[in-house]
Amino acid sequence: MTEMTLATVLAEMVETEGGYSAPVAENWAQGRTAYGGYTATLLLAATRRALPDHAPLRSAMINFTGPLSAAPKISVEVLRQGRNVTTALARAEIEGKVAATGTFSFGAAQDSHVSEICPAPDAPAPEDTPSFFPKEMKRLPARFFNNFEIKLIEGSLPFMGAEKGRMRVWCRHKDAASRGSLEGLFCLGDALPPAIFAKCKIPGPNSSVNWMFNLMLEDIATRDGWYMLESELTAAGNGYSSQVMRLWNTEGQLVADAMQSVVIFM
Repeated sequence: MTEMTLATVLAEMVETEGGYSAPVAENWAQGRTAYGGYTATLLLAATRRALPDHAPLRSAMINFTGPLSAAPKISVEVLRQGRNVTTALARAEIEGKVAATGTFSFGAAQDSHVSEICPAPDAPAPEDTPSFFPKEMKRLPARFFNNFEIKLIEGSLPFMGAEKGRMRVWCRHKDAASRGSLEGLFCLGDALPPAIFAKCKIPGPNSSVNWMFNLMLEDIATRDGWYMLESELTAAGNGYSSQVMRLWNTEGQLVADAMQSVVIFM
């Protein structure tokens, strides 16, 4: 499979008997599977096609069950269509084996007197922020990173033995056609390495177990495709870590709040 931008992949998603299918391009690889954000995006894209008249996405819960190493068959099932919220389950299978599942909740806006904002921390503009990866690094740690521009605002690079497991960056798709869509946003939301890696001193394998993503804005517009991503380690033990993740637009508005479990084989 040749290299493909996210926009090209989504354009090539086709409806098949009982579901949808899309290619798994080599440049989206992360070890022996596809990058988690890419896998989650295929599930979301299939669900949105199966429910063309859906309300705005409010929440997603992704479970990375096995490696996504080939074009999956994605089936979509509506679990419940209520008055306010519709919930659907997407299942990606390869040769009859489940590789990933996603539960998506779409809901209409509700009148409420309650509001709580979480403004972005102060940061220099993306163009004034240094690259996340040092210029002298000849090879990125995973192929999928080549699809993004990532700039380090605050925190530590992986395997620096830092006191805190925390990273905050600017991130956007290199491909302009992949910016601006909900799928494009969803894809880059998981772009950071596990937050615990900042505390580690040596590299080691890891695997995302799940990803919960709560969308807080209906309008996801941002300047030039840039979003501020933050990942912070909450706790770790027995080979597993838990982290909270946030995503803001360039206006400082919280776009999404997330949480993830990562298994660390070291």
